[in-house]
Amino acid sequence: MLILNSGGTFNKRYNEEMGVLEVPYDNDAIDEIMASIKHHFMVAGVVYKDSLDMDIEDRKRVASIIAESEEAEFVIVHGTDTIDETAEFLDAIFDDRVIVLTGAMKPYSIEKSEASFNLGMSIGFAQTQEIAGVYICMNGYVRPWQELKKNRTLGKFQVVQED
Repeated sequence: MLILNSGGTFNKRYNEEMGVLEVPYDNDAIDEIMASIKHHFMVAGVVYKDSLDMDIEDRKRVASIIAESEEAEFVIVHGTDTIDETAEFLDAIFDDRVIVLTGAMKPYSIEKSEASFNLGMSIGFAQTQEIAGVYICMNGYVRPWQELKKNRTLGKFQVVQED
């Protein structure tokens, strides 16, 4: 399994000098969570951005790493605002891998439990899922990407039924 870090709220930290939350150019949040378990997973930083700033080139970079990897399972830490766009992009390319995108509504640096829970659940799902596909894991759900959407009004992800 390969864990790819693309930034997002999950990774944000408060910059005291600037007075803002920003996505740092590191994997510290993921590394800290992973240090609490006894199994080692490869972690690679790919894009360190808020997902609203991600573009097609960033998504191509993620896809290229997946395509070149010998791994069959991937967890991608991603910002929640465009997680579905990246999921749709990857779904159009891959039909032979288990790809789970996850994130957090609150930064790990501020609220550790949500990010930790989502990452752990994503890893467990990716390890045991036998059906290739692109999935989103948020708020206690793991579903094919089309079935889990962010409800901005409620500030959480919900299962939706496609027509």
